[in-house]
Amino acid sequence: MNPAKRREIFGRFSKANPAPRGELEYRTPFELLIAVILSAQATDKSVNLATRSLYRVARTPKAMLALGTDGLIAHIKRIGLYRTKAKNILATCELLLHRHAGKVPQEREALEQLPGVGRKTASVVLNIAFGHPTIAVDTHIFRVGNRTGIATGENPLEVERKLLKFVPPQFHLHAHHWLILHGRYVCKARKPECPQCLIEDLCEYKAKTREQTGARSKG
Repeated sequence: MNPAKRREIFGRFSKANPAPRGELEYRTPFELLIAVILSAQATDKSVNLATRSLYRVARTPKAMLALGTDGLIAHIKRIGLYRTKAKNILATCELLLHRHAGKVPQEREALEQLPGVGRKTASVVLNIAFGHPTIAVDTHIFRVGNRTGIATGENPLEVERKLLKFVPPQFHLHAHHWLILHGRYVCKARKPECPQCLIEDLCEYKAKTREQTGARSKG
């Protein structure tokens, strides 16, 4: 895909949604960090259902540690891998208190040293909580990047590096949200909604879906 196409694609995303937001609910960098840890292999909806009750009783590392394993699990047991996530969250809270005075660090290296935090999670926190121009590559962005031709790669890190290289810098801050929302609601895994796609004419996906005539019921 040539630079002019990429610029037009992100220009359209920007015009349609100038200030995109993620769908995880949070009020502080700490709440965002915990929500993103919980979101691995889980839907944002299920995470939000869990954190609404969790954050009523624990909004800081100290308060979350006070819950203990059983107390934390009581709030997050609806989420997949909840036992492992509970263990990682409590260990992360300990490190935040002991190394960072209870604050979420703004450096990638420090974030990735926290249990349950990998490159993608760190990128999400840096981008959303602190406004860093990072692009976290999840399954949606990996699919959209490869399918459209915006940034192709055999693994998430390769796609991330190409996005950071090829996406015009003025769009880096919001590219993460635009691509995730596009992948979640339009460029879906099984059947992309190509007829409703904002960038259909620019996308390089060859097997585009088409509107089915007569598919809509009358009356």
